Amino acid sequence: MIHVYTGDGKGKTTAAVGLAARALGWGKKVCLIQFMKGGACYGELKILGKIRGCRTARFGRGCLLRKGTIKPIDRREAEKGLAFAGEVVAKREADVVILDEINVAVHFGLIPREEVTKLIQRCPKRIELVLTGRRCPREIVRLADYVSEIKEIKHPYRKGVRGRKGIEY
Repeated sequence: MIHVYTGDGKGKTTAAVGLAARALGWGKKVCLIQFMKGGACYGELKILGKIRGCRTARFGRGCLLRKGTIKPIDRREAEKGLAFAGEVVAKREADVVILDEINVAVHFGLIPREEVTKLIQRCPKRIELVLTGRRCPREIVRLADYVSEIKEIKHPYRKGVRGRKGIEY
């Protein structure tokens, strides 16, 4: 089935990683593919990379905060990530495939929405395909089986508190 975790609140990647942990606990194979998260080290990658049956891959030079900061390398990296995801799905290399921040990559125009919808439509029924990130396109929402919108009510970031290791990353 197709899962979407979207919205402006904290916890979309965390929810996907929780699903990955559950699947791994039952002996399923997981592949976490991160878009636009190339620079910093993320705690979920540190632990998931140590678990047998879990594969992780990152594509991008780091988080993009505004559309105006996009460079050609960002598009190339996102396209590589989508091609990698297509191979993992086509070869049925995992039971759960997580495309972390792919919705944002689509919103920023790094990869065409149509290419993502084609991947969703080609996805074998036995694979759980998870798409995370803000601003999920309506067409992807329509194709999904599960859609969770995570809404921000309050966040320390609004008071100037920077992301904390082990909590936000």
